[in-house]
Amino acid sequence: MISILLPDIRGGGAERVSVDLAREFARLGHNVEFALMKATGDFLAEAERDFTVVDLNTPRARNLPAVLASYLRKRKPQAVIAQMWPLTSVAVVGRALARHHCRLLLVEHNTLTRQYASWGKAHSRMLSYSMAATYRFADEVAAVSQGAAEDTARLARIPVGRVKVLHNPIPQKPMPRHAAWELAESLWTRRPGKRILTVGSIKEQKNHPLLIKAFAQLTRSDAQLMILGQGTGETELRKLASDYGIADRVIFAGFYPDPSAFYATTDLFVLSSDYEGFGNVIVEALSFGLPVVSTDCPSGPAEILGNGRWGHLVPVGDAAALARAMNAALAAPVDRDAQMRRAADFAPEIAARKYLDLLSLT
Repeated sequence: MISILLPDIRGGGAERVSVDLAREFARLGHNVEFALMKATGDFLAEAERDFTVVDLNTPRARNLPAVLASYLRKRKPQAVIAQMWPLTSVAVVGRALARHHCRLLLVEHNTLTRQYASWGKAHSRMLSYSMAATYRFADEVAAVSQGAAEDTARLARIPVGRVKVLHNPIPQKPMPRHAAWELAESLWTRRPGKRILTVGSIKEQKNHPLLIKAFAQLTRSDAQLMILGQGTGETELRKLASDYGIADRVIFAGFYPDPSAFYATTDLFVLSSDYEGFGNVIVEALSFGLPVVSTDCPSGPAEILGNGRWGHLVPVGDAAALARAMNAALAAPVDRDAQMRRAADFAPEIAARKYLDLLSLT
């Protein structure tokens, strides 16, 4: 049995990836269950429908080692995939306390140096110390992009070759059903003009203000921008759109577990992030044959887009460059088949077999 350890199963990239991986593991003949610090989140119903979900009912990481050790002694998984620090470090301690021999794979989904840059020096020291003290005792360590792997190796003070790159699995979605299509069309307001989509939580990392500023500079005054996601920064973002006089063309659509209909009804996908671990949404956009514009942020977009072969890359934080790339992408033809073939390189069956190889379960 493979156990996937997560804080919860909210509507984020790591959580979506974990559910998709679990489904592929099951298809390949493995029993899978989720062990969650708290059994909450947008994908909980989906996970509970298809897998066993164990609620560890431990909201604080510092209380988790003993609880996790008890779980391991009781459930005796063959392998544990621990996702995201500090759960990664906790998993090493929990396995040692349990004295249960199982393969342990630690996976980082972001460049932690960037993710926690604003948390202060004391937190940075704790981050690096805890990783250096624990990661060397895991069977395998991985990250979802080369940049994230290099960052993980520096923080954990282990050789970069010790951190494997496991690109995220992104399933090819079927074309949306009529009801979903109609919902997306209704949110686009059915007005003429090009449609631009971004998908992601409204938070500082995603730098939606940059996208608003770039959108305001487009030469196409009839274009619409849809922001698919939610977060605490929405109020400020709405005000910014109003300040630029484009509020009537910026659509705040909220969160949807399956964004397929929105990809299927747009003309261009844009990512404006300051940093990424990988960039799942870029692969999702490619899978629908869309042209893509992204900031060349660390790390993931350049790896996915082949350093510009399958999409436009622009400097982080440069609204004018982002606007120029969006104009160029909207004006140029796109080879949709080539975009879709690139997306297929990240198919779940490919990713799952790489995970299983590391876990010695193939």
